[in-house]
Amino acid sequence: MELDFDKQGGLLPAIVRDAAQGDVLMLGFMNRAAWEQTLATGYVTFFSRSRQKLWLKGETSGNRLRMRQAFTDCDGDALLVEVEVEGPGQVCHEGRRSCFFHEWREGGFA
Repeated sequence: MELDFDKQGGLLPAIVRDAAQGDVLMLGFMNRAAWEQTLATGYVTFFSRSRQKLWLKGETSGNRLRMRQAFTDCDGDALLVEVEVEGPGQVCHEGRRSCFFHEWREGGFA
């Protein structure tokens, strides 16, 4: 199966999950170049929408994501990337292990 980079303007959402524990760590976006760099290096590379360039996750923080396995959905327009986290293990830019920590409570996210 081929990845369909054309369907969503050249970007695929890429869900990142810890390979050992199964925790969802973050969501990023990959264009074809980011996917190819990920395959070539073994480390997850995203396309930064705000900076409009490739971004090797952890290049400054040390929290690099070594790809262990990857899956695509049935349409080929989304990725699930299983990783081993290298470094301190704080994948979120707010110093947390996961970017998904704001819990919905009545009236909003806490």
